[in-house]
Amino acid sequence: MEQMENTTMEETKNMTAAEPATAVRGNRKSRVGKVISDVQEKTIVVEITDRTAHKRYKKVVKSRVRYAAHDEKNEAKKGDMVRIAETRPLSKNKHWRLVEIISHAE
Repeated sequence: MEQMENTTMEETKNMTAAEPATAVRGNRKSRVGKVISDVQEKTIVVEITDRTAHKRYKKVVKSRVRYAAHDEKNEAKKGDMVRIAETRPLSKNKHWRLVEIISHAE
């Protein structure tokens, strides 16, 4: 702790500059969902379903969110389970990218 307090801002910058570029990135959100559309070129639509209890009535309610994600190699197909991660805006609606395909559709 004491060493960190004694380091200057310039020394801190030099520490991060020596690390690889991927380590400098901030924490990015990642989600796991199902591909519901792969019609567009280099784009997939991923649906993430969530089940939560209603605050007052405690009934289990399903909610779904759809994300447009960038798929550079057009690997993911409809029905695949995939992991997507947040990225810089790639287009008007695309702010996610494909990280990995967890399982293929049967």
